[in-house]
Amino acid sequence: MDELALLKRSDGPVTRTRLARDLTALGLGDGDTVMFHTQMSAIGYVSGGPETVIGALRDVVGERGTLMVTCGWNDAPPYDFTDWPQAWQDALRAEHPAYDPALSEADHNNGRLPEALRRWPGAVRSRHPDASFAALGAAATTLTADHPWDDPHGTDSPLARLVAMGGRVLLLGAPLDALTLLHHAEALAEAPGKRFVDYEQPILVDGERVWRRFHDIDSENGAFDYSALVPEGTEAFEIIGRDMRAAGIGRRGTVGAADSHLFEARDVVDFGVAWMEEKLGRGRRPGK
Repeated sequence: MDELALLKRSDGPVTRTRLARDLTALGLGDGDTVMFHTQMSAIGYVSGGPETVIGALRDVVGERGTLMVTCGWNDAPPYDFTDWPQAWQDALRAEHPAYDPALSEADHNNGRLPEALRRWPGAVRSRHPDASFAALGAAATTLTADHPWDDPHGTDSPLARLVAMGGRVLLLGAPLDALTLLHHAEALAEAPGKRFVDYEQPILVDGERVWRRFHDIDSENGAFDYSALVPEGTEAFEIIGRDMRAAGIGRRGTVGAADSHLFEARDVVDFGVAWMEEKLGRGRRPGK
């Protein structure tokens, strides 16, 4: 979409002051710890781009607040590289760069804001190569430190800490299926048929590149088979999000030109776990 179309959509430039005003009206406030997902084109023409969005968010949450994003690793080796011909595997193992929180780019599929935030002066990024998060503000280190190598969406993950700290989730023009926090609900839900992945990625240990094996829910293809519960072509998280809104959970408003939502993190997880266990059938966690 060209700049003129974006300007028309948002009735002129969306400035830092305007964003801060709209975010405050939505309910974001001083001292909030908030994980945010953004679709820039939905907001309209943002004067200054990601820098302006992050600046406005910081204006609203203040020095006591914290911003958090999901990053991942854009150039991680694919899960299934171990199925490649042996010579290809050997070449990748020999030279694929290790994940480096300071250098490795955030997954481009997450948009421009995660990469912008993780590069921001003072931001910190968690150590997990495949499920990394970045945060900026008063609680940044608490949220990201010692991200568990295995079960990185589970009980001691940055997502779990967000919930424990009374954090919030902001969808700034992003669709409801962008609710990454629902992966934490998947990790907690006691429902049958939960799917897991095991994979290898290179990390740095005391400055040395080391290949490590990881275990997690299948966050890429879905920790559960939702196909019987959602229409074809629709994401399960979108349906869960709609049901959550229908239950009166969260606030909805316009930021710039973007239809936006603000949720309490605990509400998202509690609703998500209950939805999954009800719709999929309550089971027992592996090992229980």
